Amino acid sequence: MYDAVIEEVKGRRIRIGDHWLADFASCNYLGFDLEPEIIDSVDASIRKWGTHPSWSRLLGNPRMYIDIEERLTELLGADDTLVLPTITHIHMSVIPAIAGRGDIFLDGQAHRTIYDGCMVARGHGATLRRYPTGDVEALDAMLRAAPKGNTKLICTDGVNSMTGNPPDLVALAAVARNHGALLYVDDAHGFGVIGERTEAETSPYGSRGNSLVRHVGETYDDIILVGGFSKSYSSLLAFIALPTWLKDHLKVAAAPYLYSGPSPIASLATVLAGFDVNDSRGDDIRASLYRKAAKVLETTSELGLSTPNTSGLPIIEVPLRNADDIDAVGRFLYEEGIYVTLAAYPLVPRAEVGFRVQITAANGDDEIDELCGTLHRLCDRFPLQRMLQQSLA
Repeated sequence: MYDAVIEEVKGRRIRIGDHWLADFASCNYLGFDLEPEIIDSVDASIRKWGTHPSWSRLLGNPRMYIDIEERLTELLGADDTLVLPTITHIHMSVIPAIAGRGDIFLDGQAHRTIYDGCMVARGHGATLRRYPTGDVEALDAMLRAAPKGNTKLICTDGVNSMTGNPPDLVALAAVARNHGALLYVDDAHGFGVIGERTEAETSPYGSRGNSLVRHVGETYDDIILVGGFSKSYSSLLAFIALPTWLKDHLKVAAAPYLYSGPSPIASLATVLAGFDVNDSRGDDIRASLYRKAAKVLETTSELGLSTPNTSGLPIIEVPLRNADDIDAVGRFLYEEGIYVTLAAYPLVPRAEVGFRVQITAANGDDEIDELCGTLHRLCDRFPLQRMLQQSLA
């Protein structure tokens, strides 16, 4: 399940060699990668613009960029937005540009790409401190002890890519504002899935998929939101929601805007088509996604599996009690026709070794049933007392 060569896809089934598997390793949560309406949007745009614009964004912007930023700004309810090729590009360039020689307070379990961006900032003179995940009181104390007058930047994930759980964004935003800090949130896995709460919402995920900030009823005051289209929208593009003054600054301070090759025209086209599908059918798609994730979580609960997911979001981690079981568990799942993301040591600490299941709207009900049946057989093959850290029962 590493470096696999996938020969063919049919819906959310994949073929590796002669072996067909149900894919539960995809991050295409809304299934937009397989939407005919979105696929059909590519041809006309490529014929108009060619396959790839040759300019960095500083030199020239196909109109599609501006259309995306205008529609994205409205969707998020933000002051402004800036789109760049990838979230990794953003972290590596924007975190140092914002932090300067100030103080960064990094969530202890933040994604590796956020950490890397903070390390670049440290190399440019910033001071980096890590606070325990979820411990807002510890963060408050660290901010209080920091030198006065320095720029203060708090960096955290939104929806965590392994647990599926969001942070207490309201509490983090309050602490940030109390200390004059900026809160920098990477919501790569939340954008497109969760959004603003409304009476007409079709699921607890909320409406419109317009991110964790809107989901918890927060404003963008002192919050910098980073997200990507490569997950829910299945397109190579990322964004920052930010004040216009900071957008203007990043146009001369962020290397991807100045120098990087831009996203392909096909990606820009599928983002714009994705907005249309999201407007017309997005909430129904999210309702289907919620139902499928709920069925898998019901199965993990019945079996007493130790998943940290308390949010109901479609990222379900199953940690093993014995890290040495990971190879055998991976082989078992593969032979059962279930493709997941394995989290092996040393990629994760030994206590967190296990596998991650990701549900998408494109997974059929038959595939969900196959997954749930396989989880039952997995527990028969690997006794709970050996495999699991704790029971949810």
